[in-house]
Amino acid sequence: MRLDGVLFFPVTPFDSGGELAGDVLARHVARGVADGAGGVFAACGTGEFNALGIDEYERVVRISAESAGGRVPVLSGAGGPLPYARECARRAAAAGADGLLLLPPYLVSAPAEGLVRYVREVAAATDLPIIVYQRANARFTPAAAVALTGIANVVGFKDGLGDVDLMQRIVLAVREAGGRDFTFFNGLPTAEMTVPAYRGIGVNLYSSAVFCFLPEVALAFHKAVNAGDDDLVNRLLSRFYRPLVELRDLVPGYAVSLIKAGVALRGLDAGGVRPPLVDAAPEHVARLEKLIATGLDVVG
Repeated sequence: MRLDGVLFFPVTPFDSGGELAGDVLARHVARGVADGAGGVFAACGTGEFNALGIDEYERVVRISAESAGGRVPVLSGAGGPLPYARECARRAAAAGADGLLLLPPYLVSAPAEGLVRYVREVAAATDLPIIVYQRANARFTPAAAVALTGIANVVGFKDGLGDVDLMQRIVLAVREAGGRDFTFFNGLPTAEMTVPAYRGIGVNLYSSAVFCFLPEVALAFHKAVNAGDDDLVNRLLSRFYRPLVELRDLVPGYAVSLIKAGVALRGLDAGGVRPPLVDAAPEHVARLEKLIATGLDVVG
């Protein structure tokens, strides 16, 4: 499983009654793949993994895999309590996923060696490749990251902390340990804001929530970064991504709610978010609509 390009984290659409809207999800994923996504990460943070029952989760993964049609890898979220994470791993494999993004365990804080044990036990429940997600209460040391490379089906490490110093030390430690290839990527919310910094430590892959609703801008930014077009990169950061982050930071949970609002503004009704998240306020949706227009204007 090789990942490249812009990584797509689809939202999970709900209908007016709050139930999973499978037909909308199928269109959302198929459209994203057709637009040029390098990989699909279903039922992850942007996809409200935290709010899905296990049967819903399996259905989201199955629909996403079927809609991608083998054109790009499809990974799904797993995490939370250990038995639930293992069940997610089993269900994801049955539903056609190509790999897992392993989110943090439920609430508790643990030492790095405990986190490695958690990963090892989830990995033992599946043959699927696993990318480990560092964020919140799952903070790895460089030595723990090296230990992850000893788990056969752990193939990557996604950073959602934003501690560039720690991430540099993790990257160096893993590479100095040698052995097989290991994939690193930037998984911060609105990761584009930190792409230049992460590329400086050798981490080129990143997730793009913006791709969900504005693939034109997400792809143009990715192309500009790879081409060394610093002028376009900086104009997009200044005129689109920074104002988007400032809007996102107004309300906790807007990293998901605003993305759903953006999907709706671009013509696909993905419904609202489930509690404890709240839907974007009308005045914030109006600001988002203006930002979409600005982003499209910048990329021409």
